[in-house]
Amino acid sequence: MRLPPLTPRALPLLGFLVPLGAAFLWLALTSGPLAPVPVTLATVQEQALSPTLFGVGTVEARYTYRIGPTFAGRVRRVEVQVGERVKAGQLLGEMDPVDLDDRVAAQEAALRGAEAGVEAARAQIDDAKARRDFAIAQVRRYEQLLLAKTASEDSVEAKRQESQVAKAGLQAALANLESAEQGLKRVRAEHEALVRQRANLRLIAPVAALVVSRDAEPGSTLVAGQSVVEVIDAEQLWVNARFDQLGAGGLAAGLPTRVSLRSQPLETFAGEVNRVEPRADAVTEELLAKITFPTLPDPLPRLGELAEVRVSLPALPPAPWVPNAALHRRDGHLGVWRLEADKPRFVKVERGISDLEGRVRIHSGLRSGDQIVVHSRSPLGPNSRVEVVEGIPGVSQ
Repeated sequence: MRLPPLTPRALPLLGFLVPLGAAFLWLALTSGPLAPVPVTLATVQEQALSPTLFGVGTVEARYTYRIGPTFAGRVRRVEVQVGERVKAGQLLGEMDPVDLDDRVAAQEAALRGAEAGVEAARAQIDDAKARRDFAIAQVRRYEQLLLAKTASEDSVEAKRQESQVAKAGLQAALANLESAEQGLKRVRAEHEALVRQRANLRLIAPVAALVVSRDAEPGSTLVAGQSVVEVIDAEQLWVNARFDQLGAGGLAAGLPTRVSLRSQPLETFAGEVNRVEPRADAVTEELLAKITFPTLPDPLPRLGELAEVRVSLPALPPAPWVPNAALHRRDGHLGVWRLEADKPRFVKVERGISDLEGRVRIHSGLRSGDQIVVHSRSPLGPNSRVEVVEGIPGVSQ
């Protein structure tokens, strides 16, 4: 195929299009889609890390007591206000006894009657014993008279019958005593139950505590178990902290911590991991731990106050590590972009624990001295052209 000959009119147009195409190609190769992606690099190093876990939690009371009635009733009085400190055994409030005092009085009268019944039954036994002993003595006397021919056989037999009746009377008196004693036990148990029920109307502080909630006012009607006053042991506070499961496998009881309270951000307090909860949060993928204070902060933190917790883990032996910013997920795999012959190549890695400086321990996939991409201006691909720079504007190094 032969090209048409250039005409004098086409030469100026061709002279304009050729420089324009060259400029477009230059722009595409330098700043367009075909331009190399600016990247910053880091060299994989082996170093012993002293990892620190970071968690967020809230201040909670280790021991909380919700004081209320054991059965339905009406609040008669409340003696304390929120924020007051109370002593062990101090009266916090009282429920209205309604007819309970009358029932206790009636039961006391029944108790005295039962005790009198027992005394009467014992007196009957004494009387029955005396009748039995007299009847036995009479039988012996008439038997001797029968031997002496001064008493008849019929009279002796009559005395024997009287002795049997006296013995039966004693057995009946003993049975009456047993019945009276059982009745006394029943009445005494019912009386003690009413007395304990009456004592439960008095709401008593179980320990020296701080009042944190007043949930009912005088005149309010409550059901069994409903709280009137809530108190806490103010000397036993801890932080219920949450830690990301990824890299928190070394979390254990006894590790030292530093706690920063939201109300006092410029000060940190010494703490200790009291325990790691056996159940993790499957939704948020977090581990739960309780952090205690060897010495409580002054002033005391508020319940529910946010706190930041840093847990110092034991130092690990030297191993390769990379900046956390270098890790990426591609097709569901965790890895880094390693520079090979000026070309990026995605390498899968197995990460370990990290520290608060953003350094991540690598178990496999990299060796000391490898060049990896930390930051890039745009997403990388296997065929991306890269340009190594000292820094990328707008990206923190």
